[in-house]
Amino acid sequence: MKKVLKGALIACTAAVALASFGATAQSPWPKDHPVQVVVPFPAGGATDAIGRIMAEQLQKRLGGNFIVQNRPGATGTIGGGFVSRAAPDGYTLMMSSLGTYVIAPHLIKSMPYDALKDFDYITVAVQAPNVLVAGPDKKAHTVQDVVAELRAKPGHVSFANSGYGASDHLSAEVFLQQTKTEGMHVAYKGGAPAISDLMGGQVDYSFQNVNAVLGLIQAGKLHAIAVTGARRSPVLPDVPTLAEAGVHNAVIYSWQALAAPKGLASDIKSRLATAAIASMKDPAVAAKLEEQGLEIVANTPEQFTAFQAQEYKRWKDLIEERNIHIE
Repeated sequence: MKKVLKGALIACTAAVALASFGATAQSPWPKDHPVQVVVPFPAGGATDAIGRIMAEQLQKRLGGNFIVQNRPGATGTIGGGFVSRAAPDGYTLMMSSLGTYVIAPHLIKSMPYDALKDFDYITVAVQAPNVLVAGPDKKAHTVQDVVAELRAKPGHVSFANSGYGASDHLSAEVFLQQTKTEGMHVAYKGGAPAISDLMGGQVDYSFQNVNAVLGLIQAGKLHAIAVTGARRSPVLPDVPTLAEAGVHNAVIYSWQALAAPKGLASDIKSRLATAAIASMKDPAVAAKLEEQGLEIVANTPEQFTAFQAQEYKRWKDLIEERNIHIE
């Protein structure tokens, strides 16, 4: 009888110890202090909007407090550098566009991070084509009109972008190269100020994310000329692609994605990825984003890592082949 009681006591003690270990093995993240979601662009742009939706959804699914912090400058590389140096504890995340991840590294000489080595890639949230837009007072309404203006005033027609190395900059650069014309790039610290000056007539054209300017197009404050996608956008069915308008080899998609400093604990990475993917695939969230012209991607960390390497090489090759550089 004593042996049975002794065995039961040992088993009970072991079970309590195991339960205690299990309770402490999983990190208290994200409930012990706020998580900052760094957006390396000003508030009001396309990436900022996606970052705020993601932060809200992650807080809803994981608890804790997710706060968006805007750290703009140098095509997202200032914010990217800040995140790369942060502790990989799950309390610093980054929502950024492809400019930060795969374009700027080939254009900026003194990069504050290594885009292939300094981040844990969580998920590509969404993607969308860019749309060539003009202010309400511009007479050009077709690609042919824009090309004619460029040829009449070589080097004097301006294209606003959210920063050198962003997808809108590269879209304009490819457009100019493919049409064998010359234009003038005007860089801003984000999409919002670029759009503001475009509407005010300070600049002529811009290639902006569809979701950032759809409402302005519908309100008549901007007019759409062409999209950079492989096919027409469902939210702009009457707007041709560049290929349809005779400009080939200019298919470009912008995308926004979530990452963290390299070295994230596996349990935190798994919980974060699961919540981020579920957030984008949530029917209500997806419907809202698709109404704005975005396509839901919501891939896994493994898929994002492979995609990152592929996109990194693609833009590197394109920039070198077309001799694109920042002056």
